Amino acid sequence: MCRRHTPPPSAAGRAGRPGRPRSAAADTAILEATRAALVELGWSKLSMGDVAARAGVAKTTLYRRWAGKNELVVDAVAVLFDELELPDRGSLAADVEGVVRQFAALLERPEAKTALMAVVAESTRDEPLRERIRASIVDRQKRLVLEGRARAQARGELPVPADGRADAAGAADDLVFDVIAGTVVHRALVSGQPVDGEWIRRFTALLLGGLGAAAYD
Repeated sequence: MCRRHTPPPSAAGRAGRPGRPRSAAADTAILEATRAALVELGWSKLSMGDVAARAGVAKTTLYRRWAGKNELVVDAVAVLFDELELPDRGSLAADVEGVVRQFAALLERPEAKTALMAVVAESTRDEPLRERIRASIVDRQKRLVLEGRARAQARGELPVPADGRADAAGAADDLVFDVIAGTVVHRALVSGQPVDGEWIRRFTALLLGGLGAAAYD
């Protein structure tokens, strides 16, 4: 299920600076070290120096790629969410169940849940960090909703938006993403309840029952 690591947009944007070429292996080691440090130390004690030591790189290497801890941690979380995929399982219901199951499994990983909860908590006091989370994680993962909608429309399971309804369809995509992401995060990380097969089936049925009112048509 893992995908080839692509440097996040923030990091990639700095790759054009003059100097030594970037190392994908170093990027991967740094992001892995960041998640491990978060699990062990928590947000408040995490430092760029500790991450550099764990990754086996100079601290200046980190600062050439990331301006500070906020950027680094968000990118460390973002690459985990980039592992999520939406293979064609034959129906919209099966597609939804599959991605919810993947998402729940990701949130069970200590490095994922700790890192996500840390950046979300910190973002309540840091608006630039919230914007970075939105750009690097939320907006990037909305691709799953777009892929799922297009596939369902091709199968005839969802209507194709009429001319001039593109804005409404986009708003519906945002709503569907919010419902899925918000519900699964609340269930897994806030309530601490199992995201098992029966719950996923009931949630999917509830979600699909409301799609007809989601302004896709």
